[in-house]
Amino acid sequence: MNISTYLTMSYVILGHLVEPKNKANSNPIKPKTNPIQTQSKPKQTQFKPNFKGKSSCRACHEPVLLRANLSDTSVKHLLHKVQNEGSCQVKAFRSPDNPIIKPEDVKPSRSDFEVIGVFNAGVTRFKEEVLLLLRVAERPINRHPNIVQTAIFDINKGQLVIKDFSKGDPEIDFSDQRLIITPRGTYLTSISHLRLARSKDGISFEIEDRPAIAPENDYETFGLEDPRISIINGRYYINYVGVGRFGVTTCLASTKDFNSFERHGVIFCPDNKDVVIFPEKVDCKYYALHRPVSPLFGKQEIWISESPDLYCWGNHRCLMGPRPGYWDEIKIGASAVPFRIEQGWLEVYHGVDQNNRYCLGAILLDSKEPWKVISRTQSPIFEPQADYEINGFFGNVVFSCGLLFEDNKLKIYYGAADTVICYAELSLQETIKALNL
Repeated sequence: MNISTYLTMSYVILGHLVEPKNKANSNPIKPKTNPIQTQSKPKQTQFKPNFKGKSSCRACHEPVLLRANLSDTSVKHLLHKVQNEGSCQVKAFRSPDNPIIKPEDVKPSRSDFEVIGVFNAGVTRFKEEVLLLLRVAERPINRHPNIVQTAIFDINKGQLVIKDFSKGDPEIDFSDQRLIITPRGTYLTSISHLRLARSKDGISFEIEDRPAIAPENDYETFGLEDPRISIINGRYYINYVGVGRFGVTTCLASTKDFNSFERHGVIFCPDNKDVVIFPEKVDCKYYALHRPVSPLFGKQEIWISESPDLYCWGNHRCLMGPRPGYWDEIKIGASAVPFRIEQGWLEVYHGVDQNNRYCLGAILLDSKEPWKVISRTQSPIFEPQADYEINGFFGNVVFSCGLLFEDNKLKIYYGAADTVICYAELSLQETIKALNL
């Protein structure tokens, strides 16, 4: 049973099972009853199924009832709605199996390493499977309480080496748990590589034991991060963040089979990240969104560029910036690869507020002139609410590097609190409504 089949069979709304209005409906997630009850206990629907048993949602711990007349074990992957106490304009339906991938599910690349985070995955469909390209963050297993250890890729040795930093050194700043700031330079407290995971149903994944793409050059000495996958002319193009002594770059690789990968080098120089490449040409040109950082002014805005060949990018233009007083007032960046809808190009992006809270929003770009913004959501379409999104290595974060647009739904795979990977669905109809179209 694939993910579209069982996710449209039934939905759990605040612990109550309801049937979709019409299985053939392009928007099956609308319940028969109001899913939000503010004062009184939610009323039970007239539908009274036999139940297989009870479980609980990992998002809000409400009961989840399982259908008795469905033998497929994937029935447990029903969607559950966390009561919206925030500002989102779009109802988000999270899988009750969230987090669907956790650090303990991933084998470390070395016996002396531990996996501390698996998040921010690129996603695509490949040979009837959902394929995730995971960002796996590791660090050395540290048995020295007065020392902070991290790993970097040594170009001369061609392998990862461990560096030690004394906690008692007054010149070293450890205040940000992601960074080790020294007078001689800044290091990361972990090092990331990219790892493949495959699934038949889009929820239960088999994770490969070895990295698919790992650090191997001067631009990647501190690791690889945040991949996005664009399918162009039958080939899968993967852009990812390379972190090294030169700064934060965006690199490009490609594959046809996800067994071997061809590297194409740096396509955006430092500091530049959050790159998403449009999956098709517009007026004979490729387009990409990216996020350069100005060290002088500190601006972090979304830009758009064009290319004749995916390797050389130019005609850079500022697309949009943060908005004072809004949920995305500090910085913004592209998240998922844009996709076409009837009204234009829909892009899901991320924004950060002054409390360092990461949420997702949406913009609509002109289909023929993608440097023109038609509309932008005033409020987030998805925000941290569940426990696993609020608490973690870096809390209050939902961050996506990819989604599948299928059945008029945005099937979002996202990193939560820089620790785990989760799954949620958003209605295209409600997302368009949030754009005031």
